[in-house]
Parts: sequence; C-alpha cells; structure tokens
Amino acid sequence: MAQGGAALAEIEKRHSGRLGVFALDTATGRTLAYRADERFLMCSTFKGLLAALVFARVDAGQESLSRMISYTKGDLIFTSPVTKANVGKGAVSVGDLTQAILEYSDNIAAILLMRSVGGPPGLTKFVRGLGDTVTRSDRYEPKSNQYSGTLDTTSPRAIVGSAHKILLGAVLKPASRARLEAGMVACKPGVRRIRASLPEGWLIGDRPGENVTEESNDYAIVRPPSRAPLLISTYYDAPNTNTADREAVIREAGSVFVKWVQLGEVGAAASESGR
Repeated sequence: MAQGGAALAEIEKRHSGRLGVFALDTATGRTLAYRADERFLMCSTFKGLLAALVFARVDAGQESLSRMISYTKGDLIFTSPVTKANVGKGAVSVGDLTQAILEYSDNIAAILLMRSVGGPPGLTKFVRGLGDTVTRSDRYEPKSNQYSGTLDTTSPRAIVGSAHKILLGAVLKPASRARLEAGMVACKPGVRRIRASLPEGWLIGDRPGENVTEESNDYAIVRPPSRAPLLISTYYDAPNTNTADREAVIREAGSVFVKWVQLGEVGAAASESGR
C-alpha cells in the first residue's frame, strides 16, 4: 500500500466504519489516497462548491452580492444561525448568505442560494463544467444528508480535484477566489477536524459537513509556511457513532496527512542535496 495508506487503513480498522482520504501536494503532484474513489455523502461540504458557483455567477455579471433575497420565519430549519438572527429583516444579501454558508454552514442560506442557481441540477452542471464527473447534487437539505444510492455524493478524489480548480485555478476571478478562501479560513464548524491536526503556523481553509447520525466530513486547502499549498479531503461514514468520535478519526487522518507532507519534504531535500 502506498505511503500513508497503511496508516489510514489501520485507523479505519481500529475504529470501524468507512474512511476515505485524498490529498494532493500541488508543489510536486504527490498524492495520498485511501478509498479515494468511493462515494460518500457530501453533506454540507457541498456548500463550498455552491459558494464557488455563486461567485462565478457574480464574476460573469449574472448575480450581484448586494442583491437581497427574501425569506420568512416559516423557511427556517436547524443550523441556520445567520438567517435566524436576521429573519426580522425579511431579506439578506447574496453576499451575506454566501458568507453564512462558508463560515457558519447556515442551512437556510444554502437553500436560498441553491434556488438562485437553478437548484441541485445547477450545482451539478457547474461541477461537470470543472471536469468533475463524480460529484452530484440532487436534493435540498435536509434530504440531501441521507443516503439514497448515489444521490448527493462525491468521492475524496473528485472533490479535491474540483477544489483545486476553484481555489487555485482560473474558475474564479482573483477577488472572488480570495473571498471564497477567506470564508473557508473563517469557518467555525470544522475546528475539531483537519485543522486541529495541523502544526502551528499552517493556515487552513476548510468546508466540513455531517449528517449527525453517521457521517462527518471535511475538505480543505492547507498552506504551510514558505511552500505551495496542499489540498485534502476526509470523508468518514460510521453509523451509530457520535460526532465527537467521528471527528477524532478525522483528526487521526489529519495527523497521517501531516506526516506524509513532512516525509515528502525530507525526501525532496535529500534528493536536492544528492544532486
């Protein structure tokens, strides 16, 4: 098994469930993979892709961050802190809704934005345009958080590929790309996942997700000091476990990722000195 893969397999064996990981070192093209092509529910990790689509529409002149979207108290569902706090205003701007899904994983904000981009089919069309033939969006929350065949799923490799093009490619204009990554850096729900495994000084922007009953996920762009960025996704499906236990598994996978990065740096340095 490839470097790091055996350690990830051991984590999965020790905790049970199904763990999927894919990481890319953009400096060298090295990858870390374990169940990287298996499908997992996206849960709220779709919100990073949705925010990218909104920003792409803004860049194309098809949307405005200042446009107000109306909603009522009757629209509210669980985990909607920003829209709940502002429901008395009757409307929130596209820009504030996008920030709400990135920073707080606000569910009503996601539903309102999803409606504005053509629904789940609109998001699937967007990722297909990135060359991602795996990731698919089919339903609105909360139904999208429940397994039904391949509906609303991605793979660890596929979402890293899309994130790579979105965060480091030309999909978005520089200002929108910076806004998206800043929103991921400010993300609150993922603080006990990948970012909790990183050494001090490594900057991370992530987009977590979970469905409470069985799955916790996270994908991220990681920027260690003085080197090219890395991308990583971790998807963990473990029925009948709690969020804290699943997050602990993601942290263990994050520690394997850090060791993999550091071993790669040692190998690169040795190769350079041997020339």
